[in-house]
Formats: sequence, C-alpha cells, structure tokens
Amino acid sequence: MAKKGRAKNTVNKAKHSKLMAQKKNKLTTKKIVHQERLKAIIKKSQETPTTDS
Repeated sequence: MAKKGRAKNTVNKAKHSKLMAQKKNKLTTKKIVHQERLKAIIKKSQETPTTDS
C-alpha cells in the first residue's frame, strides 16, 4: 500500500536540485568570464605590435 502524507524525500531532493543548479550556473558564468578575459588580453596584444630586438 502507498504511504499517506508527504513523500519522503521531496524536500531534500528539491534543495539538492536547487544547489546543483546554482553550482552549474556559477561554473558556466566563471567559464564565460574567463573566456572574455582571455579574448580581451589577446585583442590587446594584437593591437600593440611587439618589437623583437
């Protein structure tokens, strides 16, 4: 027979899902920021010609 009342793990699963989504979003934003920073550095280095001695 099915249990009556609230399901057992719904609260914990919801919290876990929320935390995992936050972690995933944080990593993707860090990755995007890092890529933009590298692009800016590369663009700046290409604009200024380097002189080899």
